[in-house]
Amino acid sequence: MPDAVTLDRLNTAPPDDLAGVLRACNTSAAWAARMLAGRPYPSAGDAVAAAEKAVLDLDDAEVGAALAGHPRIGERPGGAHSDGAAFSRREQSGVDTREDTAARLADGNARYEQRFGHVFLIRAAGRDSGEILGELERRLANDPATERAEAAGQLAEITAMRMRQVLAG
Repeated sequence: MPDAVTLDRLNTAPPDDLAGVLRACNTSAAWAARMLAGRPYPSAGDAVAAAEKAVLDLDDAEVGAALAGHPRIGERPGGAHSDGAAFSRREQSGVDTREDTAARLADGNARYEQRFGHVFLIRAAGRDSGEILGELERRLANDPATERAEAAGQLAEITAMRMRQVLAG
């Protein structure tokens, strides 16, 4: 997890000083720009609410860029996903890594990516493998527009949760 920041630092630090923290919360450059443009935030709660709203205001291409910054459920983050790797490892710590579950997740991830063209994203924190697999199967039946909205909603939840953690540290 990136270092915690105070609300004062979020509100006043030069953008380059916040780049790592913001990328760890959401890899979208457009999202980070919205967060920086919205400063100053009166409270941590306002910053978290702005983080969530900024995700929901992203266009499809910007959401796609942010989704590309997330590892597949059940895979160890790293490489292209290094900005938020510590978050992802902790968020996915409850995902069962036994061979049968890993195989089901890999199969579901592959079918999902073929259908929708991006990684399956779900707020994994607080969910077990059964719930994640159930949601994956349910969402595979979505039409593309419905799934884009669900993926953006999950991205907003994850981003807000990460901002909350960064500001609470």
